[in-house]
Amino acid sequence: MTTPDTLSKLAAVLESRKGGDPDSSYVARLFHKGDDAILKKIGEEATETVMAAKDARHGGEPAKLVGEVADLWFHSMVLLAHFGLGPADVIAELERREGLSGLEEKARRPG
Repeated sequence: MTTPDTLSKLAAVLESRKGGDPDSSYVARLFHKGDDAILKKIGEEATETVMAAKDARHGGEPAKLVGEVADLWFHSMVLLAHFGLGPADVIAELERREGLSGLEEKARRPG
């Protein structure tokens, strides 16, 4: 299974959880609670990712970092799905940026 297949399959599962029973599905519960709950989880997962990276820097388990990044990606995909977006939208944006330096790309952003 390739990475885009995995992300596409996950996106389809997330989409299928919209309007689902919040008592039987964690994702349905997040959708039911709304974007503030999803954003809170992303903040928690981002903090846990930072801490796992700091631990890895000092000899901690790299697998912990991978697990935290997976949690962060997962919750980011929940947020995308909440707004009717998916991994293809992010991939398209990354492809649009391909070949641009980071400084050049940032300078092109409005505001």
